[in-house]
Amino acid sequence: MSDNDEKHRTRSAPVALGALAGVLAGGAALAVSELVAGVVRPQAGPVVAVGGAVIDRTPAAVKDWAIRHFGTHDKLVLQLGILAVLTVFALLLGMAASRFRRAAAGGVLLFGVAGVAAATSRPDTAGVVDALPSAAGAVAGAALLYTLAGRLTPRGPTPAEDGAPSTAPSWDRRGFVITATAAAAASAGAVALGRSLGASQGRGAVASRREVVLPAPASPAAPVPKGAQLRIAGVSAFTTPNSAFYRVDTALVVPKVDATTWRLRIHGKGVTRPLTLTYDDLLRRELVERDITLTCVSNEVGGPYVGNARWIGVRLADLLAECGVRPPSAGGPADQLVARSVDGMTIGSPVEDLMDGRDALLALGMNGEPLPFDHGFPVRMVVPGLYGFVSACKWIKDIELTTFDAYDPYWVKRGWARRAPVKTQSRIDTPKPFARPKAGTVMVAGVAWAQHRGIDKVEIRVDDGPWQEARLAAEDTVDTWRQWSFPWQATPGGHTLTVRATDRTGAVQTDRRTRTIPDGADGRHSVVVTVD
Repeated sequence: MSDNDEKHRTRSAPVALGALAGVLAGGAALAVSELVAGVVRPQAGPVVAVGGAVIDRTPAAVKDWAIRHFGTHDKLVLQLGILAVLTVFALLLGMAASRFRRAAAGGVLLFGVAGVAAATSRPDTAGVVDALPSAAGAVAGAALLYTLAGRLTPRGPTPAEDGAPSTAPSWDRRGFVITATAAAAASAGAVALGRSLGASQGRGAVASRREVVLPAPASPAAPVPKGAQLRIAGVSAFTTPNSAFYRVDTALVVPKVDATTWRLRIHGKGVTRPLTLTYDDLLRRELVERDITLTCVSNEVGGPYVGNARWIGVRLADLLAECGVRPPSAGGPADQLVARSVDGMTIGSPVEDLMDGRDALLALGMNGEPLPFDHGFPVRMVVPGLYGFVSACKWIKDIELTTFDAYDPYWVKRGWARRAPVKTQSRIDTPKPFARPKAGTVMVAGVAWAQHRGIDKVEIRVDDGPWQEARLAAEDTVDTWRQWSFPWQATPGGHTLTVRATDRTGAVQTDRRTRTIPDGADGRHSVVVTVD
């Protein structure tokens, strides 16, 4: 090796190791943050806090694009993206640290400031205490980067074997290795301990859910009609299992609320008798059980964000009436109910719809068990006929009666509609797009929904042919989806199958395609198949 090669290798080593130092410092910052967040609360961690801030500030169209492309994995993609960005900046800061040691360490502190700002500005912030994870992590990361960069700083010439001074600078290889190894080990331990502490915070909530025994409802749901579930492969189950039920919300960390300490406050405009209820208070009330299909407004035509479950809960209209609330049609001053979640989400629902006789519920159970945490334990709202963003508040803690003119909830502030009844829609479940069925009789089947109105008819069209009526499965209630089937005499070649539904009001599903924003997608679902 030539002298020039040796000099180049010696000069480049600290730069490459500087990048490693940056990654280690970034990892240490996140590890310490997670450890402190495990003590404070998981939602205060910088990745979660910054992720929540990003969600709050993301344009509706971008958020809708993310749900459309990543589905229920959109939150994981966001957090991985944040970690990727932090890694790149950590690499750059580490490379700069070999020459600008203090400035690079200061850069780590700036990221801490961003984390503090995000954590303390969230709607569900616990105040100054939420700043601790980001602040502690930033200090730890900056100190580690400063220390590692010091190990990479040349300390003068190293004597050669013949006693002559070497021209290559000397840096503390042994000290760097020891410090880096210790930091990596400590970071791993901090992450493990932080996650254990974070999990322990939710143990009370888990225990409280485990101890819940749902009473028999005073008004049980009727048995699902035998003909409601078609025996056709590929058709969605009439009752969606809890594990398969869609989840679309903004919570990067699923709230785990202890039912024994949970409280719900009902107050606001037109409330003459404010109420504060416990979970046990609701269990002692008259419970009703209903099959209700929920639909997310982000569901594209033919999309998966719709599901049917058997819910048990308390009629919301009864509670509101007990508080003295009257709907606008009866002279009530409030036309909007704003539900607030423990994570800061606000959802506005029309008071008139909640009190018009439909089974709007404060739900406690789902498919025979207490609500899963992912779906709102201990209590959530379920309102047939309204999209979730204007009705289905999960982890609810507060109900305020107000007006649409006085307050814009979370989604309205981001360009979505104030009122959003579910649109009449249908979906082809089988055959799947680009399937290759054999010529002959092919069963085309799927589901249709128009909650609170009911499905009256479903029709199928092959290519540009006439509309042909499908066979409807038995109806459970007007608040549930309805399965349908059509025996298609398939001929060889490529074909387009299109479906449309007609609801009980006589409204036919439109062929005009619209986006999900601002009040739900419109259009007809179609699939292209090739018959062999």
